[in-house]
Amino acid sequence: MLTFIEETLQHIQEKQENLSDCIFILPSKRAGGFLKNLLRQQATTTTFLPKIISIEDLIQELSGLEIIDATELLFKSYEVYKNTASYQEKESFDGYSSWAITLLNDFNEVDRYLLDPHQFFNYLGSIKSLERWNVTSEKSSFIKSYLEFWKELPEFYNKLKEELIQQNIAYQGLVYREAVRNTEQYLQAQPTQQHIFIGFNALNAAEQQIAQAFLETGHSDIYWDTEKIFLDNHKHSASLFFRNYLKEWNYFKNNSLNFISNNYTQPKTITSVACSKNSAQIKYTGQLLQSYTPEKLNHTAIVLADESLLLPLLHSLPQNVTQVNVTMGAALKNFPVAIFFETWIAVHKKNSQIFYFRDILKIIGSPIATQLANSHHIINSITQQNRSHYTLPQILEISKEKDKNILSLLFGTLENSPTKALEVFNQIIQILRKNPNAYVIEKVALHKLHTIIEELKALGKKYKHLANLATLEDLFTELIAITTIDFKGEAFSGLQIMGVLETRVLDFENIILLSVNEGVLPSGKSNASFITYDLKKQFKLPSYIEKDAIYSYHFYHMLHRAKDVTLLYTNFTEGLNSGEKSRFILQLEIEGHEQHTFLEQSVSPKVSIQQTSLKTIDKTEKIQDRLTEIAKKGFSPSALTSYIRNPIDFYYQKILKVNEFNEVEETVAFNTLGTIVHDTLQHLYEPYVNSVLTKEILRTIKTKVVLEVAKQFSENFKGGDISKGKNLIIFEVAKRYVENLIAQDTTEVENGNTIKILHIESNLVFKLDIPELDFPVSIHGKVDRVDSYNGQMRIIDYKTGNVQQGDLEVVDWTALATDYKFSKAFQVLTYALMLYGNIPFEKAEAGIISFKNMGSGFLKFSTKDADRSRNKDQNITKETLALFSEELKKLILEICNPKIPFTEKEI
Repeated sequence: MLTFIEETLQHIQEKQENLSDCIFILPSKRAGGFLKNLLRQQATTTTFLPKIISIEDLIQELSGLEIIDATELLFKSYEVYKNTASYQEKESFDGYSSWAITLLNDFNEVDRYLLDPHQFFNYLGSIKSLERWNVTSEKSSFIKSYLEFWKELPEFYNKLKEELIQQNIAYQGLVYREAVRNTEQYLQAQPTQQHIFIGFNALNAAEQQIAQAFLETGHSDIYWDTEKIFLDNHKHSASLFFRNYLKEWNYFKNNSLNFISNNYTQPKTITSVACSKNSAQIKYTGQLLQSYTPEKLNHTAIVLADESLLLPLLHSLPQNVTQVNVTMGAALKNFPVAIFFETWIAVHKKNSQIFYFRDILKIIGSPIATQLANSHHIINSITQQNRSHYTLPQILEISKEKDKNILSLLFGTLENSPTKALEVFNQIIQILRKNPNAYVIEKVALHKLHTIIEELKALGKKYKHLANLATLEDLFTELIAITTIDFKGEAFSGLQIMGVLETRVLDFENIILLSVNEGVLPSGKSNASFITYDLKKQFKLPSYIEKDAIYSYHFYHMLHRAKDVTLLYTNFTEGLNSGEKSRFILQLEIEGHEQHTFLEQSVSPKVSIQQTSLKTIDKTEKIQDRLTEIAKKGFSPSALTSYIRNPIDFYYQKILKVNEFNEVEETVAFNTLGTIVHDTLQHLYEPYVNSVLTKEILRTIKTKVVLEVAKQFSENFKGGDISKGKNLIIFEVAKRYVENLIAQDTTEVENGNTIKILHIESNLVFKLDIPELDFPVSIHGKVDRVDSYNGQMRIIDYKTGNVQQGDLEVVDWTALATDYKFSKAFQVLTYALMLYGNIPFEKAEAGIISFKNMGSGFLKFSTKDADRSRNKDQNITKETLALFSEELKKLILEICNPKIPFTEKEI
């Protein structure tokens, strides 16, 4: 394959024997590097290398100005804005920076296209005035100020231009305007110097004027990287700019193009691959590279339309890729240390001495924080305390002694001072730099951050506009977004990884292009401008049509000389990604060139449906020891019903003691609500054990409800805020539950019923007689309430959930210990059996009071006939407990039987 640079060089050498006197101008420094390498390879004798520069270098040389950094331009332009007398009301730097970046970009566009600023801004002011025009109402002071701003914009522009040129600096557009002004002087100073322009496409007005001035001297030349098939097609967007140049430039009225290639029509294999997600694109690319030979890898370029895929791609390169050259930098904003500082400043800009626990976790939970302090200890302490807000002293209280200095640094007050924040930044960076285990790339990222911080400190001292942390955050976020970490590699051999713009002038036999999606390639319409579409058309500024044509050229240029092209795109809609393949792929499909083999593939995760067997855990000696330990201590009703529901859950919770992950409760959890209601009722009713409830007693209990509920919230929902939001509602719900039970008892007493409290939250233990086991077995539990109702003993279990009478009815006793739907009946019978073992009774009633079903009153356990036509009995007697004991013993024997494994149930 003959590359464009090689082909161009051949044509130049046919005309010019000695290239040392020439000046070559290319679109980028990278393209210039490839030209230098080619000249070095072709050199047979010692010779001087010609001057090879990028178009940007030429423009700066012509203008005599240095391009100013975008951040400093923002500060310097604000100084000019403040000193513009016609603006009566001046915005703060915060307000100014929110719109100034867009305005400065528009200034850039105006200058690059050599527009008359006065005429243009007057036209723009008129449009803005029309947008706010209203015949029926008088203009408000805000609207007047708004329109005055646009009217006086030419003065602001001129003052900024004068200020910058006085200091020999300028933004890019102004550099272009000055370069055009100085071109004639430059050419007169060296009238016979030959300049050769190579590989350009979309030139702005300034570049066009400069290029034409050079060409009209008769000593310069220009070589376009275009294809005949596109140039002949007057509707193809890839050749839009070339067709315009051929029609509009005076040079081409008497001169033709040096050469037009016809490589696109050569045989090619183009494969479009639909991927489910970005990760699938990366994985496919890795697998594809794995099949390449070293020779093929040496002529392959991976082009990333979405440059955020760079780091995942580098981590996915296969082992056969031994040489890689990355021409694009990795954005600093994606590195953990940059994210850490961005998070830290976002938390502190709230300017509060009280930190929300999630903000603390964002900082402490960062991988960077683990290098600074014992993060796990602090996170566990926050979880245990269940507090939602912390002050610095409270954070230090839960931290280890050795971590207190760094935590004081991380959470100390900054008083909304950017200067203090930048000092803390530097101190943290110095600590991180001392980490001996840090990777090289982490150290490079720290160095880049240090450079940014020093730049911000210098700007803060020079301009005094960094007034608060919100401004600092905006500038810091912008700087880490545009700062990149560059990779070193062999520039001219091995696998090449680059962005779309880096492909200009370069050719590769094998192209792998990722993210060929609408909205990425092309990028779509952008509204980041005050210049309206009709104004752009009027003044011949590029609109989205021209921008799409630029993308079209870059896309087709990659295909010019390539033989094997792989185009990957995602077909999964997620977030802003529409999952729509690029129009360029559709265009290739429609064009269907006869020399091209077009293939389509789809890559999606392999979904294999496997028959999964239910888990079984054999009971080892250690498990048996643990079961013996539990049996001696006592099985609780909840543990037994857990086994009935799913033996595997019992194994994890009781044998392995695996608990659910604890986290801070911002909103009261359902189980916490249950605990609060139970504990409140215990403390309210406990003083009246062995007492008959009277209306006076119940009135006294009712007066204590609010204070007792609040007390239980403070104990069980530590640090939680119940003064507002969902927690306030839950507080009211808990209060209502307790009040409803008191009201129910009051109604019963008023109706002449006698209620005597016998036990409240009594801990009961009962030893079971199971001769088949060679160790003692007990059951234990806490009975919520035992009372005497008109002489009838009642065993009551409180439930904050919704329980129906059917949940407590038993037809088949054998199902009681095997079917979880009878768990409520199983629990109340267990409490009855324990109570009987401690305080024998003739008969009793056992059941549930459901706080979500108070209308049903006391729901009693009962047995029914098989046809469920009538209740057999609601009383629990010695015979009832004997039947239950048999089922209970069977269940415990099954649990303790070493031959019966824990087998998972389908739930």
